[in-house]
Amino acid sequence: MKKNHEKHSPKQLKESQISGDVKQKLERLRHQLDRIDKEIVSLLTKRQEEVERVVALKKAHNIPVYHPAREENLISHRRHQGIALGLDPDYIEELYRRILRQSRVEQTAQMAQTGVRAGASILIVGGLGSMGQYFHHWFANAGYTVRILDRDDWSSAGQLCEGVELAMISVPIEITETVIKKIGTYLPKNCVLADITSIKEKPLNAMLGAHDGPVIGLHPLFGPTTSTMDKQIIVVTPGRDLHACRWLVDQFSAWGSIILQVSAEEHDDIMSIVQSLRHFATFTFGQFLCRKHVDLSRSLEFSSPIYRLELGMVGRLFAQDPSLYSEIIFASPKRRSLLKEYLSSLTENLEMLEEGDKGLFKTEFRKIAKWFGPFSEQAMRESTYLIDKLIERF
Repeated sequence: MKKNHEKHSPKQLKESQISGDVKQKLERLRHQLDRIDKEIVSLLTKRQEEVERVVALKKAHNIPVYHPAREENLISHRRHQGIALGLDPDYIEELYRRILRQSRVEQTAQMAQTGVRAGASILIVGGLGSMGQYFHHWFANAGYTVRILDRDDWSSAGQLCEGVELAMISVPIEITETVIKKIGTYLPKNCVLADITSIKEKPLNAMLGAHDGPVIGLHPLFGPTTSTMDKQIIVVTPGRDLHACRWLVDQFSAWGSIILQVSAEEHDDIMSIVQSLRHFATFTFGQFLCRKHVDLSRSLEFSSPIYRLELGMVGRLFAQDPSLYSEIIFASPKRRSLLKEYLSSLTENLEMLEEGDKGLFKTEFRKIAKWFGPFSEQAMRESTYLIDKLIERF
């Protein structure tokens, strides 16, 4: 069969074997493509010039970088235009999402240099930590005067707090409440007190008890390696006098962040699933692979793209600081109780495995699929997109 296939398959010519006439036609076509490519780059440059004008207007009026409705309308129009011209609309959408993201990144980089309350003094408590340094960079670049109070600076706390308009607590979870109580006595009445820990209810209550002025809880859902705040989510949990805290929220919006305002209670309930359970499940999977001495490199040779993606997320966890994840996972008794429930639910499947009960497995599978509902279709689309990107790279 192989020989017949080879016999009837057209043999591809090397470029050196192509006739002179065909070569000339090919060169003319390539020259035309080069000309079009130059035009595309030139148009992108012109587009960027218009973006600069948009940035100037947004900076003058403190308008947020990200405008979801505008972007989705633009994508929709370009998709319809592509269809009308015989182009793949998904290809057009992917191209424009990349163009729009670059536009937002450029805008964010410039907006970062403009402070909503430029010149104001900001104190970052724990400013030598990774997130403290991250926000130090952003606030300083936006024209704020940034001071740092770290573990060896408490003797100067009164002086450092003098005249500050924002005190941001950026310390490990286990000492957050202690630090809040300690700093509260030094803060000016009108100073905004904020924390950026990944739990909100206890720190927020501690801030309300330690400071009589404006209080707000923040949770940036990103880490210090993030190069841009474009479309990065920052959770806001109101404490006291949200109006007085508005300039801080507006500053994050100006940097391109998406603001999600929720109660501290709802935040902690949801983050128990989104962070604590997810990270712990990833940890236990990695722990099992380690104990089984699985040959990761060899497994990847046999892997599907989805396995590579899943293993990549596991490896990503273990490439980072264990203290960060231990704080998130063990942040509260409530979170630890949830993880115990999770482990208990796993043991409930032992009998099904011992009996090889495929019927029970399928029954449970269908029940869960029904619970997931339409999200399963969305998940299929989004994961397929990620898998296709992974294939392109590897």
